[in-house]
Amino acid sequence: MKYNLQNQSQRMAFAGLFVILLPILCPHLFIPLSRSYPSLFSEWNAPKPRHLPLLKAALDRHIPVRQRNELWSPLPYQGWKPCVEPTPIHSLPTKSLGYIQVFLDGGLNQQRMGICDAVAVAKILNATLVIPHLEVNPVWQDASSFADIFDLEHFIDTLSHDVAIVKEPPSEYSWSTREYYATGIRATRIKTAPVHASADWYLENVLPVLRSYGIAAIAPFSHRLAFDKLPTKIQRLRCKVNFQALAFVPHIRVLGDTLINRLRHPFGKLQTSGTEFLKERTDDTEFGGSGKFVVLHLRFDKDMAAHSSCDFGGGKAERLALAKYRQVLWQGRVLNSQFTNEELRNQGRCPLTPEEIGLLLAALGFSNSTRLYLASHKVYGGETRISTLKRLFPFMDDKKSLASAEELAKVDSKASLLAAVDYYVSLQSDIFISASPGNMHNALVGHRAYLNLKTIRPNMVMLGRLFLNNSIEWPEFQRAVLNGHKSRQGQIRLRKEKQSIYTYPIPDYNIRFPSETVIARDDWLQDIPKISIHCEDISEK
Repeated sequence: MKYNLQNQSQRMAFAGLFVILLPILCPHLFIPLSRSYPSLFSEWNAPKPRHLPLLKAALDRHIPVRQRNELWSPLPYQGWKPCVEPTPIHSLPTKSLGYIQVFLDGGLNQQRMGICDAVAVAKILNATLVIPHLEVNPVWQDASSFADIFDLEHFIDTLSHDVAIVKEPPSEYSWSTREYYATGIRATRIKTAPVHASADWYLENVLPVLRSYGIAAIAPFSHRLAFDKLPTKIQRLRCKVNFQALAFVPHIRVLGDTLINRLRHPFGKLQTSGTEFLKERTDDTEFGGSGKFVVLHLRFDKDMAAHSSCDFGGGKAERLALAKYRQVLWQGRVLNSQFTNEELRNQGRCPLTPEEIGLLLAALGFSNSTRLYLASHKVYGGETRISTLKRLFPFMDDKKSLASAEELAKVDSKASLLAAVDYYVSLQSDIFISASPGNMHNALVGHRAYLNLKTIRPNMVMLGRLFLNNSIEWPEFQRAVLNGHKSRQGQIRLRKEKQSIYTYPIPDYNIRFPSETVIARDDWLQDIPKISIHCEDISEK
């Protein structure tokens, strides 16, 4: 008896020691902010398919030829003329009023919009823009600079007749660095720029700093320029930056073209960097040789899942893990957690799971031979969570499945460069669809609208309600999906007040005109030089 008690005590002691040492031996299981590893309490056991009857029907789906042809047909001409490059007949102001620096945080697409705004602010102030500084993203830990992502010389040359741009401030301002502003309060730093500040705000608050010191640094800067009540010339300049000046560096374009080529021509051997890269496709007769592909931005990472406060079928353990993660990351500031899962889904506030986006694509008319490119960060729940999507669309690829390690070497482990490759491929796809709204979705919706390319926007409210209906059958589900997405495939949408010009580029970027009328490119751009004079006149008052 005494011996048994001693053994029990020893086992309890060892168990206690194991519990104490487990966080040290396996720290990733206990890091609430980990994005690279599965959590002990969440993704360990991914749920089974939640919509099994729909899934079974989708796997056996037959798509009429007419529906398939309509789905893949390009958008018709919609009566809009994109903004064109201004003629280089005007000149910059004879004297710059100083140098503008901006420090941009966020991911690639948020930084892209910030760059466009920075050029616009420099134009408003008649200032010289220093190439924007990209902050190290605390989530992705990517220190890539502007020149690592975007073609710097192309950027400067394209805007050479609009805004003066320099790579670095001149030697007399060499002290104006990110480190300088991080170590104390500085008179040349403006940190009070309100979100969506007006042009007048910059003329009243930043221009005096330029006049006094010759340089002004604005940080934070993201979303610091209004979408409304700006001169048309400024809006069109933003257009020019976004759609013409911001080109990716050559090696990103080369890699992107390689991926696109392999998506359009997936058969046979491809020579890559001295390595034979074999991609075989079998039983792909329905669309074999068509060369078409879809890009799916599957925005279903752990942050999205936790922030939404929705139930994704992982049971109590998953709900508790996501709640803990949400509390640590946002400290009670997520209002969604006040609603039930049913309420959130009825409001369309739950991101689509890989299974649900697969069912949406199937109902829209994409066959199981569709070539699907996955543009996404690591999916919440890992491969098990995405397996249902792969059953529906077996010809699904991403960067790693299409390119060799040698080809990916320059972008691997660099989140901004990887995102740039995905953006490039997405922009040239036949159809683009994002599972949930976000910065990449917003940027590509606007960019593809500018190019009149087909982009499917999921009807989140309708889908949320459909997926709550456990008794719905495939014909009814498919009919509702088709009816609910007829006008969500890239049709032009006018921008409303306060909406982003980068997501809704109409009418700021485009001009409507009768099809029989030809408008000279100078007719609506001839007054561009006035913007610099106008700003100087205001600054003198």
